[in-house]
Amino acid sequence: MSLLVPFDGSPLATKALEKASTFGDLLDEEVVVLTVIPDDSEYARDRGWITRGEPFDPEAIASGMETRAREVAPEATFRVEEVQSDEPTATATMNVVREIRRVAAKVGASVVFIGSENAGSVISPQSSVGSPVANDQRYDVYVVRQPDTGDSDPVSDVDSTIE
Repeated sequence: MSLLVPFDGSPLATKALEKASTFGDLLDEEVVVLTVIPDDSEYARDRGWITRGEPFDPEAIASGMETRAREVAPEATFRVEEVQSDEPTATATMNVVREIRRVAAKVGASVVFIGSENAGSVISPQSSVGSPVANDQRYDVYVVRQPDTGDSDPVSDVDSTIE
């Protein structure tokens, strides 16, 4: 079994990786960091992976994500998966969600750590991977909703654990 962290470099994903790394150390579980890169330059720009006018280069994005992930969890296993727009009606986010679920099954994830402001919300935006990934019943989910919990109660940034 392993702990899976979908990682896009955002503050919430970084906090989720920190939490997963701590849990991995305590439980002696492998932490797998997953960056999914769709073939969509607008998706990359929306996440700050590239700037307007900068060429879309999945290899450079992957390298940057790995560097950022290793700063937080140097012992973690890093994976990058590129996804193609295979269905005309599928959005980049839908393709990312499908890939996260596929990798979670492949690595035997016991828990997926998600950094999301809205996972588990009744209404969730189309661009979030949090809610669709959290709805999968094959693994538990640890949701980090705040990038810096500081002096707060350690449980306050956890949405829920889904069994």
